[in-house]
Amino acid sequence: MAEAVAFYGLTAVALGASLVVVLSRNMVHAAVSLVPVLLAIAGYYILLGAEFVAAIQILIYAGAITVLILFVILLTEGATGVRVRPRNEQVPLGAIACLALAALLVTVLTQAPWPQAQGSLPEYNPGAVGQSFLTAYVLPFEATSLLIVACLVGAIVVARREE
Repeated sequence: MAEAVAFYGLTAVALGASLVVVLSRNMVHAAVSLVPVLLAIAGYYILLGAEFVAAIQILIYAGAITVLILFVILLTEGATGVRVRPRNEQVPLGAIACLALAALLVTVLTQAPWPQAQGSLPEYNPGAVGQSFLTAYVLPFEATSLLIVACLVGAIVVARREE
């Protein structure tokens, strides 16, 4: 019962903050409103028993990625609203697309034959996750690192003002 209450509470926080992210006219407010969404997702991980993933979610996404987004907004003058049009006319089309996608998702989720899990779930710990990053998943891990560095360099180049 307590898990269901926590789940619905986290869902309310995630949906409410997500609406603020999408509907906010100020980009800084939208970026800051992303933090409760990411924390609610970390709460989902805790409910699933994945505390390490929740900690990583908080450190990386709620912390680092949000700060990176705020830096990009501030460096590109998005916070002033001078060059950025705060509203667009595609909101009704986006709402229709969201409703159609939600209907499709609910249909697939309710119609799919979900198999029952056999046996127990594998044990994991932070050491095993770190070891898998450096052995079996080293190539995707390093490719992701290079992609993040390329994004940072690109953001710096875009943000640099011409003199």
